[in-house]
Amino acid sequence: MVQRLPIFVRGDIDGFVGLFIDNLLQLMLIWSLCRFVVHLPGELVDSVILPACAVSILVGNIVYSIQAWKLMRQTGRRDVTALPYGINTVSLFVFIFAIMLPVYQEAKTNPATMADAPMLAWKAGVLACFLSGIIETAAAFVGDWLRRVTPRAALLSALAGIAITFICMPFIFQLFTYPAIALAPMFIILFIYGGRVKLPMSIPGGLVAIAVGAAMAWVIYLTMGRWPFVGAEPYHFALELPKFAGWDVLASFVDPSHWKYLSIIVPMGLFNALGSLQNLESAEAAGDRYRTMPSLLTNGVGTLVAASLGSCFPTTIYIGHPGWKAMGARSGYSLVNGVAISAICVIGGVNLVMQVVPLEVALGILLWIGIVITAQSFQETPKSHALAVAVGFVPALAAWGKLMVGNTLGAAGLSLESILTSGAGAPLWLHGILVLDQGFILTSLVWAAAMAMVVDRRFLNAAWWMLAAAGLAAVGMIHAYEIAGGQSVPMLGLRAATAFPAFWISYLIAGVTLVLLHLLVQRQPQEQAHL
Repeated sequence: MVQRLPIFVRGDIDGFVGLFIDNLLQLMLIWSLCRFVVHLPGELVDSVILPACAVSILVGNIVYSIQAWKLMRQTGRRDVTALPYGINTVSLFVFIFAIMLPVYQEAKTNPATMADAPMLAWKAGVLACFLSGIIETAAAFVGDWLRRVTPRAALLSALAGIAITFICMPFIFQLFTYPAIALAPMFIILFIYGGRVKLPMSIPGGLVAIAVGAAMAWVIYLTMGRWPFVGAEPYHFALELPKFAGWDVLASFVDPSHWKYLSIIVPMGLFNALGSLQNLESAEAAGDRYRTMPSLLTNGVGTLVAASLGSCFPTTIYIGHPGWKAMGARSGYSLVNGVAISAICVIGGVNLVMQVVPLEVALGILLWIGIVITAQSFQETPKSHALAVAVGFVPALAAWGKLMVGNTLGAAGLSLESILTSGAGAPLWLHGILVLDQGFILTSLVWAAAMAMVVDRRFLNAAWWMLAAAGLAAVGMIHAYEIAGGQSVPMLGLRAATAFPAFWISYLIAGVTLVLLHLLVQRQPQEQAHL
């Protein structure tokens, strides 16, 4: 007799609420950042980007739900939990702040492209998403090898550097700008999640925090007549079905200005793939062993589908599978989440949510995510590699500094070019900030990997990483920049080797030094043996 397996159980309700809030927050961020940072038209966000996100989230959630149900049938177990899935939070911030925003700012300074600046930024984001999808798809076949050759400290350090700067810092400022509605929810999230407190009826702590913050916002509005919802717009119901944007992807491929950001796109694609591999390991440790290739392939194809329909944001397997499993979630929570999130996207429901819940009340969740990622970079690596993790933070801090300096100069009506040519940037060491900002993700990864090898006294392995850094510097993937439209942009190609020779030469010298250290260490045991 064939065992009848339920598609939906009581625990799926708890899992659905948690995953739904997580996905909804990503959509709120996409809506807000696209509208008010990159200044994309509302119609583009509501009728193209969000419906594209809907398809990628729906398809992925359905596949992972079926995958969990099949594993139940194969093993006869009823406690199998589907992999959580949605928009990649880190890529969301990096693509907006490190790719789309610079493209927008550069286009705004050129009278010939000023009117098209938002569309150029969108196309750059779509291309970044598509290339990330190609990398994630390829990683389904070589991901295990990539993970073996790259120290965990390098991967987590680069990720944590992004988390503490681009995720935590912008939004902690925003939280303290609106303390009346944002601080209490922030502390609720930190205390409940940090203390690992399970609330009655398994109510998600994030839901409680958002409810408290929204209630406070409405009290302010009803008692003081002051609307605390920044940027909210009137909602009008409309059914927005996904639209093919493949021609825009092809147009982006032939635009040389977009390829300058390969030093950001390539490592982020690798991070997405390797992060998904780590989450598969986490699921296996919790008792659910999923095959690597089809799981990563689903992730990569989901990102490609998103880009071909006009989304700028890759999808990924989320961290936290053991948490959903502990809630009692099985396969149904993923399926229902995909349907619910897709429905919100295609009816413009994100704008409707923004009418009711200010974004600021949910930003504490982002702060928590950034803090957890940062803490994990130390907790999930060998204790001796803490030094490597700390070294890997430095380039991300420089990138954050460059963003802040650029925004400040823009607000003052100045540009990086004017400050550099006038010499006024010398006290800021502005040139040093700019060269460390360029390709900072790759720089962070290489530095942390080399340092981890050094700590383990594997000097030859560290030398290979320095050789890789020399190659990256010689072709402009790291450190080389030029000024265009008043902004710093990557200088790719062999001309970087002649424009910035000090970097690749220094990395070569560092590599030679490591080889000499290897030889010295090799001789030491022999010399001691003759004493």
